Amino acid sequence: MNLSTEARRFLRSTHSGILSTHSARVEGYPFGSVAPFVLDHNCQPVILISNIAEHTKNIALNPKVSLLAFAAGDDLQANARLTLLGEAVKIFKDEDVDLRTRYLRYLPQAASYFDMHDFAFYRIHIHQARYIGGFGKMSWLSDAELFSGIADSGTLLASQETAIIEHMNADHAENLINYCKHFHNVDASQVRMLGLDCDGFDVEGTVNNRTTMLRFDFEAQIHDAQSARAALVAMAKATKS
Repeated sequence: MNLSTEARRFLRSTHSGILSTHSARVEGYPFGSVAPFVLDHNCQPVILISNIAEHTKNIALNPKVSLLAFAAGDDLQANARLTLLGEAVKIFKDEDVDLRTRYLRYLPQAASYFDMHDFAFYRIHIHQARYIGGFGKMSWLSDAELFSGIADSGTLLASQETAIIEHMNADHAENLINYCKHFHNVDASQVRMLGLDCDGFDVEGTVNNRTTMLRFDFEAQIHDAQSARAALVAMAKATKS
């Protein structure tokens, strides 16, 4: 696996980030803040922030930001991490009707923020990335390297995703449990699919009385509901072999 593929798989697997903006209050200094994020179907991070927040004021003056994506662990420096450099752009409500649904599947605790009129989505359009996968595994990556092939499938999958997820959760819950056991060796219960994209899908399940999210990567990229079905059926057959 090349580093660009590894970096994208890592990005798909985490939703924790540190957002760095250019301080408007203290000129010349970076300003860091905690920023949970969800990826859209073009693999661009989407954050939900208030217009009275310090980082939002900073973005209004200078949209160039960085987002450090990382996985939790006892030794953060030993874990993989990805620094994304790009521009933060506000998303207006009528621009992406499926985004709120997708965001809340991953971060349901944010539901109350939508009752406050000062919160809005911002999409970070990534231009460059720095990936560190471990000792001796690091590289700068362009947007073309990191997001190869995604633009061909994002729009169609975004419109079909909710229907696919509802079908899997309603009619194929047993398959989701089997995926967890076969591909991750995890005995999970109350498993439900959260999101599906061209590279794979995410499920949430109960493992040892704790809620856990697991990532599943497809062997080849999918582009629509039909190819998603074929990939999911193939995985179901693999669990029975």
